[in-house]
Amino acid sequence: MKRFFKPIEKEGSAKKPSLSPSKNGAENGDALPEVDVKKEPLKFLTWNANSLLLRVKSNWPEFSNFVSNLDPDVIAIQEVRMPAAGSKGAPKKPGELKDDTSSSREEKQILMRALSSPPFGNYHVWWSLADTKYAGTALLVKKCLRPLKVSFSLDGTVSKHEPDGRVILAEFETLRILNTYAPNNGWKDEENSFQRRRKWDKRLLEFVVQSSDKPLIWCGDLNVSHEDIDVSHPEFFSAAKMNGYVPPNKEDCGQPGFTLAERKRFGAILKEGRLVDAYRYLHKEKDMECGFSWSGHPIGKYRGKRMRIDYFIVSEKLKERVAECEMHGKGIELEGFYGSDHCPVSLQLSEGCKEDK
Repeated sequence: MKRFFKPIEKEGSAKKPSLSPSKNGAENGDALPEVDVKKEPLKFLTWNANSLLLRVKSNWPEFSNFVSNLDPDVIAIQEVRMPAAGSKGAPKKPGELKDDTSSSREEKQILMRALSSPPFGNYHVWWSLADTKYAGTALLVKKCLRPLKVSFSLDGTVSKHEPDGRVILAEFETLRILNTYAPNNGWKDEENSFQRRRKWDKRLLEFVVQSSDKPLIWCGDLNVSHEDIDVSHPEFFSAAKMNGYVPPNKEDCGQPGFTLAERKRFGAILKEGRLVDAYRYLHKEKDMECGFSWSGHPIGKYRGKRMRIDYFIVSEKLKERVAECEMHGKGIELEGFYGSDHCPVSLQLSEGCKEDK
């Protein structure tokens, strides 16, 4: 909780990413197999990796097998924690991985080798990265899909990235996919805590209202549990404090992600944006075994304390097409979390009607 086309580059390649594939399907000099182009993705996966490099080093065979079996069209990743390209003191390139030092080159090679191996070699990858090993997002889209546009900010500007790489927005012919890593609310009314989260929520509200011309799938670590049913122990999270501090506004009290203020703002975003929580649309009852996406450390006071803060939010016009939405981790021992403190969450849509396309 503390929580293209950008091709997968060969090691040592300096070729710039392209937003469209070459006519013969080759990128970076590699011949790609011919693929049938699909207009619309139907299966999605989101996961806060809590450091993608660490997952590659420690949990990649298991996660690769999981992805191979699920076979999603789109994979949204948050908390990549890889620094953006650019030497010290120079402007950063948040769409590219840092590789100007021996250690950063080695880390990039490790990561790119993993993303070039099955099944990830079947995907194009985009990055939006912070200046340091903090936050950051990635979006992997199957090569048989062709986004019309990929941007990295809530205002839709292609070249502009949100601070800390918190947004990737891909537009397809029939829908948009928004991958976000929401900033943690923190514990105090300070610039990098409550104030930052309020500004973020305000901009999200503006975005969803202004983007109603096309159906939206909004996914990622949204860092909020909307209702009591979305946490394992509501009383514990409502009463949580950091070093005994109590905010002056009662609505800001409690565990970040479960304060009344955050939950109210999230509800307003759903209402004003005419959006539906896909998981809760299908799963009405509380599930103490598999109903949470974040789990506290197995040792200490947060053992067994869990929250649902990773979502697929869909436009109301898509809700009848929501066939499945599942969390793939369970239990307090973090089974199916693949080394992270978040488990993957998936969404399956049914085929749309021809008139919808």
